[in-house]
Amino acid sequence: MGIRKQSRTQYTPFLRHAITLADVPVFELPARLAFPNPALAEPSGLLAVGGDLSPQRLLLAYANGIFPWYETPPIRWWSPPVRPVLDPAQIHVPRSLSKVLRRGTFDIRLDNDCAAVIAACAEPRDEMGGTWITPEMQAAYLQLHELGFVHSAEAWQAGQLCGGLYGVALGGTFFGESMFAKCADASKAAFVVLCQQLARWGFELVDCQVSNPHTARFGTTEISREEFLERIAALVERPTRRGRWRLSD
Repeated sequence: MGIRKQSRTQYTPFLRHAITLADVPVFELPARLAFPNPALAEPSGLLAVGGDLSPQRLLLAYANGIFPWYETPPIRWWSPPVRPVLDPAQIHVPRSLSKVLRRGTFDIRLDNDCAAVIAACAEPRDEMGGTWITPEMQAAYLQLHELGFVHSAEAWQAGQLCGGLYGVALGGTFFGESMFAKCADASKAAFVVLCQQLARWGFELVDCQVSNPHTARFGTTEISREEFLERIAALVERPTRRGRWRLSD
């Protein structure tokens, strides 16, 4: 299964599909596989609604700097004006976390139980009990995992999954989706080990989607949407490391 970029001429038909969602004009996706120009997104980053979560559409979205994020239908597609990114070879590891890694507090694994990681990330984290990782989203990303595009990094302790993260890999870019932790430092340890492995494999960019304190501590840099799209344009054209991942030297 391949991925493809869109030319500017493919964006024009979307001018006929503008609709209003919560008093904000956005684009409604047609049945065909295509997306509006990300530069046309609202200031919030909301670009379009509708479509589906098929592997083909999801891969096309990521290749064009777009990702789905919603709790209730319709599907909402986003391309934020600012993206926090990280060069995995330049990750900053806090001293306290370095000690955790040296002690071997966690057994870090890749793709050992991606389904469990996605399910744990989907657990509600607030009093309202909401989650954007709906059953449909879980099924979609598990399908991408089976196709070799979605991968998980996991922190295990005494045979129990303590934390981890998952994301989409295309060419030389890893698009982070979500992370969870059931004990201190678990997800952070998994993230560091994953980035170190990505660097050994020649990955040049980790997309963290939305800025937050958890990823900022590792040295993320905020760049504009335009720069982000320029940087991933060539990276996603590289061969994608598909299949089940394992830690290696």
